[in-house]
Amino acid sequence: MGFALWVNTQSTLAWAEGTHEYRPMGAAVIAVTDQFRRRDFSQFRRRPKDLDSDFVGFFGSLEDINARLRAEPRWKRRATPGHLR
Repeated sequence: MGFALWVNTQSTLAWAEGTHEYRPMGAAVIAVTDQFRRRDFSQFRRRPKDLDSDFVGFFGSLEDINARLRAEPRWKRRATPGHLR
């Protein structure tokens, strides 16, 4: 499994895209005060392209993402890696 996370601090939304055993899980969006769950992901949902400068990082599990959401008061955002664009 693998997940990429974007945080839009202006709208207070967190977006994630994931794969599960090499199959795309799609994307999920939640409030930054919430937690991601597997059922939040939809293969039909796509991350907005205007989040390209709001990339936070890669994570190995939903638990890792959720722990980061709980612990991170400030986000170090950077450009989205080229292979995810």
